[in-house]
Amino acid sequence: MTKGRVTVIDIAKAAGVSKSTVSLVLQGSPLVNEATRAKVNVVMRELGYVYNRGAATLRQTTAKSRIIGMVVNDLTNGFFAELAVGVDMVVQSAGFVQFLANTAENVDRQQEVIASMREHGISGLIISPARATTALDLKAITEAGIPVVTAVRNVPGAKCSSLVSDNAAGTLQAVSHLVSLGHRRIAFVGGYPDTMVFEERLRGYMEGLKSAGIARQEAYVIASSASRAGGVEAISKALKLSEPPTATVCFNDAVAFGVCDGLRSQGIEPGRGFGVVGFDDVIEAKAAVPALTTISVDPQAMGRKAAQLLLRQINAGKAEAEAVTTAVRLVVRESCGQGFPARAETA
Repeated sequence: MTKGRVTVIDIAKAAGVSKSTVSLVLQGSPLVNEATRAKVNVVMRELGYVYNRGAATLRQTTAKSRIIGMVVNDLTNGFFAELAVGVDMVVQSAGFVQFLANTAENVDRQQEVIASMREHGISGLIISPARATTALDLKAITEAGIPVVTAVRNVPGAKCSSLVSDNAAGTLQAVSHLVSLGHRRIAFVGGYPDTMVFEERLRGYMEGLKSAGIARQEAYVIASSASRAGGVEAISKALKLSEPPTATVCFNDAVAFGVCDGLRSQGIEPGRGFGVVGFDDVIEAKAAVPALTTISVDPQAMGRKAAQLLLRQINAGKAEAEAVTTAVRLVVRESCGQGFPARAETA
């Protein structure tokens, strides 16, 4: 295995071509035939070669980049837009520019954008990893000495800092609130079961049921995409159960908004005929009708914290990785109403 920084000469030797051929491939020259180009690209990937585009074009190999990369898994979710705003507040004031990319939960796309950001010489990376991301996916960038902070979702085994919210505590608070309003048939809807965030929020939900002496019913745990459409889908399934729930704890606010849409389509008014609790407290939560009761994570504050963690590592040169868990709190608004003890007693 090649040690240290991989060079054009290393690529040429491994591919069995000349150094000039490798250079032409890097430049995208049409003078190289497709078979040779493909062979060189395979070798570059295998050896972990990263083309420093900034150094090649500007010859500023000794200059430090003032670019922070930010990669999120779902920019259509308002939470991540707010997270990015929080990051930008901090990095901009520190004299850095943020490069933002969306992976849409695609690990291959994630690897492509990270490689592209490395080509442009980023000083550090904040990433909310796509589903199925492993420590191996982040190994190349961490071993290159580029500071990395994973936000929202942790990646077990990755040698980088992490910033997550107290997911289990949040859903525990949500269940406790619904129980205090008289609910006994409480569902947990939305989210992907193959993510740690889902596992943690589900664990808090189950702890809440156990504390209230409510037996868990598998049918009340309904996974779906973590989106508004996913919320509509999940509540549609819940309402078809022989004993439908009277309230839901939602994986996030986007799912909660979808649940409200789905309830209205069935003639049920959220906050009157059904209790809904979200998770995140995005900007739209307060303005929704009814205003959404939710677990506040404060995504902008989380973004600021992620940026501060990253800048601390950048400024230190090589700092120890930190694992930070931020506190959450229940924000009570109108989407749970006053409770439905009469309906709940029939469970």
